[in-house]
Amino acid sequence: MAMPKTIQIFLPSGDPTGIRVAEITTSVVKVIEFPRQEIEAFLKMPEAKQVGVYLLFGEDEESGEKQLYIGQSGDLSKRIAQHNQAKDFWSKAVAVVSLTNNMTQTHVLFLEWLAIREAKAVGRYQLENGNEGSKPFTPAPMEADCRAIFDITQTLLGTLGHPVFKALTAKKVKQDKLFYCRRKGVDAKGVMTDEGFVVLKGSTGNPEIPANYIGKIPSRDKLLKSGVIVIDHDRLEFVKDCLFKTPSGASNMLIGMSSNGWMEWKNQAGQTLDEIYRKTDVHEG
Repeated sequence: MAMPKTIQIFLPSGDPTGIRVAEITTSVVKVIEFPRQEIEAFLKMPEAKQVGVYLLFGEDEESGEKQLYIGQSGDLSKRIAQHNQAKDFWSKAVAVVSLTNNMTQTHVLFLEWLAIREAKAVGRYQLENGNEGSKPFTPAPMEADCRAIFDITQTLLGTLGHPVFKALTAKKVKQDKLFYCRRKGVDAKGVMTDEGFVVLKGSTGNPEIPANYIGKIPSRDKLLKSGVIVIDHDRLEFVKDCLFKTPSGASNMLIGMSSNGWMEWKNQAGQTLDEIYRKTDVHEG
């Protein structure tokens, strides 16, 4: 069960789009996020010389898929400076360090392995790492520390807008939380989350788009390029769970034309999303 937390975000330059330093007030973990154009400012920070883990974020220009590289170093400044010269894809970076500067190479090797494994399992980002490697030997007390650091890092990353390790949905979605979109050529199921609407793996849709809607559903081309959906003859199928900002964005993609997702998606009892989430009774006391 998640516990309430107080998170402090410091803006060294006063610019909310510049460097941001986040920490949970009761922990010793600090996360520093910086856009690529602010790399020189980051490299001058004392934390840049520490042992730590780092994440590089970018986006594939053709598919729109989010990209991620995870690494570790005994000197973050040297390694990230190297990536500034050698890797083109990233536009933002996050460094994870200790407030007490007591992380060791053993800590960060384990954290790197764990972060890559968990990011791959969740599948929100296209990982630029070649492979996750094998679990490094880590004494049990140190592994416990690493897992605590990882949990804090996960919270701070999500607060900064990088839910790298958060699954799109629960592993097992309860039946009463499922919604269905069913019409000719469409047999899909999904779930509302605090981020939007998730169409679940295995859902199928209409592969054909009416002539007057061609080009008006750009998400379809992006999902094809990123491998989230496949089209085989008369069948469009989701091979991964996929998050849409709105229920209508999800139903438009499946149906192949404009629709009202709040009415298209219904639970097993036939109630629409509109009835469940928007038409609530308000009684005056």
